[in-house]
Amino acid sequence: MKQKIIKKIVAASVSAVLAFAPLVSNACTSFLLKGSDGGYVYGRTMEFGLPLKSQLTVIPRNMPLPGVGVDGKPGTGLNWTTKHAAAGMNGLGMPILLDGMNEKGLVGGLLNAPNTAVYQVVSPADSSNSIASVQILIYALTNFATVDEVKVGFQKIKVNRSTIPAYNNQSAPVRMTLHDAKGKSIVIEYLKGELVITDNPTGVMTNDPAFREQLNNIGNYANLSNVEKNPIIINGATYVPPSSGSGLHGLPGDYLSPSRFIRALFLSKSAPTTYPTSQQVNTAWHILGSFDIPPGAISLPASNAYGGGAGGIETTEWTAVADNKNLIYSLKMFENTKIYTFDLKKIDVNSKDIKYIKLDKPLSTISVN
Repeated sequence: MKQKIIKKIVAASVSAVLAFAPLVSNACTSFLLKGSDGGYVYGRTMEFGLPLKSQLTVIPRNMPLPGVGVDGKPGTGLNWTTKHAAAGMNGLGMPILLDGMNEKGLVGGLLNAPNTAVYQVVSPADSSNSIASVQILIYALTNFATVDEVKVGFQKIKVNRSTIPAYNNQSAPVRMTLHDAKGKSIVIEYLKGELVITDNPTGVMTNDPAFREQLNNIGNYANLSNVEKNPIIINGATYVPPSSGSGLHGLPGDYLSPSRFIRALFLSKSAPTTYPTSQQVNTAWHILGSFDIPPGAISLPASNAYGGGAGGIETTEWTAVADNKNLIYSLKMFENTKIYTFDLKKIDVNSKDIKYIKLDKPLSTISVN
């Protein structure tokens, strides 16, 4: 039975390696909110120029998973057996997580970084201790319970430069954000062939440039505040702001990664600290609305690195909110404004198969007359 499962996963992983990489997240934005009762809420958007056809993917404990080696083949890399059950969103029905949370409350996602991501040089002799870049999130969530465990674990493995034919024979260029049940946050990047793990005091992450540069940019917006500004008085004349909102006047509103980083930072840090975790879930949905990309606002030519080599109109395909205190993972799809919720406490952790759940319900409305 176990051999049959491995063969199925290997076959699916081959397809994933060939087809999945150009579909990794584009103009994605993520952040973390703290609840007054000690819980945390993670939110993120998923954008791309082509349909991902993502499904909610549920991975049990004790599931054998094949690592993709330097030759791009599943099974020639670091194979492992899942320690923790996890649930999240994949792409094209493949056993690769773009976003998700495990049963210990470790939550996070992959975000695209085509201008900075360069992976380690791994020799064929060391291939068995390496995985492909698209596997780093599923590896983290199924192996570790805390951010500190991730830090130690990723120092022991390599992420190879295995290439994907469907992505112009390049590696999938991603970085990873992770948050644990105690609110610790890190960003994992591979820059100039080296592993870089950075503690994240902001809880926010977007795309390029390198994360340290995003942090250094915060000081340029030291004037921003969620507190309203007083009127300006010049030679006895008073000039009042035209409306409320003066404290965040100058908050960048475009879709560039540095702008989204600053916007997510100030909106998430302005969230009321008196709200319990359950109420911060609602706050997260409202903040995520500030990053929703309407169809046509971003049109990507095939030559654009963020277009996955295919071009197209970029939209917010789905948004995710994870309550890691109550282990509830929630999703909203592009086609439907309903919120789907999945309770990780109800996972069949001893299942023998990976479970896929389609969230493809059509848009529905409620008639009030």
